[in-house]
Amino acid sequence: MRLGVYLPPFGELADPRVLADLAATAESAGFDGVFVWDHVVRPQHPGLPVCDAWIASAAIAAATRTVRFGPRVTPLSRRRPHEVARQSVALDQLGGGRFVLGVGLGSNNGGELTALGEEADPRARARLLDESLEVITALWQGGVVEHRGPHFRVDGLSFLPRPVQVPRIPIWVATQSLHRAPLRRAARFDGCCPEASPADLAAMLDIIGEFRSGLDGFEVAVAGTADRDPEEYRAAGATWWLVQVPEISTHSQAAAVIRDAAARLIGTGR
Repeated sequence: MRLGVYLPPFGELADPRVLADLAATAESAGFDGVFVWDHVVRPQHPGLPVCDAWIASAAIAAATRTVRFGPRVTPLSRRRPHEVARQSVALDQLGGGRFVLGVGLGSNNGGELTALGEEADPRARARLLDESLEVITALWQGGVVEHRGPHFRVDGLSFLPRPVQVPRIPIWVATQSLHRAPLRRAARFDGCCPEASPADLAAMLDIIGEFRSGLDGFEVAVAGTADRDPEEYRAAGATWWLVQVPEISTHSQAAAVIRDAAARLIGTGR
């Protein structure tokens, strides 16, 4: 199991320089990845500063040399897929082939979507997610793309450069239930970001394994609080354990979480 840090870019951590410093701290401590929440506002915390996850990812890429990094997860229903294709390739270049694209439906907690006029219906967001992934992966290939879908269109364009990583930038898909449609979506790509108990995770992976005819090379990135033992999740099939920094933390508090988790987890036979 590889170990990562999961940073909330809010409050003091809304400064990309602070996030970059924390990422460098995590890398020095021996972590394998640094991932960030992707939100544009937190309505349940009025006035809370928020950093753009993609700018934060660029700062993290520039401040580190070995860790995997990226958003966990970006709601593609509120993004233009051609922009995501461009930005993700630039981040993959900047990091020398270390970027991971985490994707999902997002949620409307506190009215985060509806307050900005975004799509609120989960089924509609799922359709936007699927078509966005189709466009993004086609554009990454570098050839001429023709796409006419219900939401997006590409008329004979090619996007270069291609990603550094071959065959493509890894895509990890959010999964939160045993419903087969989201698990089928995850199975088409390179990993999942589950929110589940260990027992439910094991059941999820059984279904994903059926769709994929096995789980070879499939990453499973579970996030949990710093005081939680990841062993149950490792046994259930997790390949990544992301130590989750509390949603509202100071720079010094976040750094302490990283140092304490490293002392407890790094070098324990992971």
